[in-house]
Amino acid sequence: MIDVLKVIEKLKTVLGEEHNRKIFDKDIANELDITQANFATMKTRNKIPYSNILDFCALKKISINWLFYGQDPSSLVDSTDRYWIKFFPSLSLSAGGGGEHNDDEFEKLEMPAYFTQILGGTDDMQNIEAIKVTGDSMEPTLNSGNVIFLDTTKCDPNRDGIYAFSSENGLFVKRIQKRIDGKLDVISDNKEYPMQIVEKNEIKIIGKIVGLFGQIY
Repeated sequence: MIDVLKVIEKLKTVLGEEHNRKIFDKDIANELDITQANFATMKTRNKIPYSNILDFCALKKISINWLFYGQDPSSLVDSTDRYWIKFFPSLSLSAGGGGEHNDDEFEKLEMPAYFTQILGGTDDMQNIEAIKVTGDSMEPTLNSGNVIFLDTTKCDPNRDGIYAFSSENGLFVKRIQKRIDGKLDVISDNKEYPMQIVEKNEIKIIGKIVGLFGQIY
């Protein structure tokens, strides 16, 4: 298990060198966009706010291999060349009213090799993309602020699952099930949102959701 206290100390080292001063817990909480109360709970329960730390690593150009496992990034060039994914820090998939694909710039996010098993068991990670979720319509399965991983080779809605897709109304992440008549049920796990029925040609599947980093509340 990853020790959150060791991760925090590394974050303090990074920020201390950047700002040339001593860094406190409140500084780390601010950098990760977490309240001090939630930060204290995180330390007590040894919980890692993965989505917040992914944002931090992308912004600061830090290898998560070093942050979580103490591995020297320079020693990982050959072994992890295949193990990086596209992370879109400025793009979001809406679990509510529709997001917009207004930023196609991405960061290279290094991933440990064993993540290949978690995200589908393939050695080729170039088909995996990481994007944030906004909105509450997929709660409790997906929460706003989660970072989800989608496999862009899995775009067949004939197989039930949670998919990212685009339509004339924007970008969405929903549960999709095929109907007997060939149409698709677009389902929100939050029962406050009604199910929709669409034709297959009304949406474009971007990929199937194969994993996520959850947010601490």
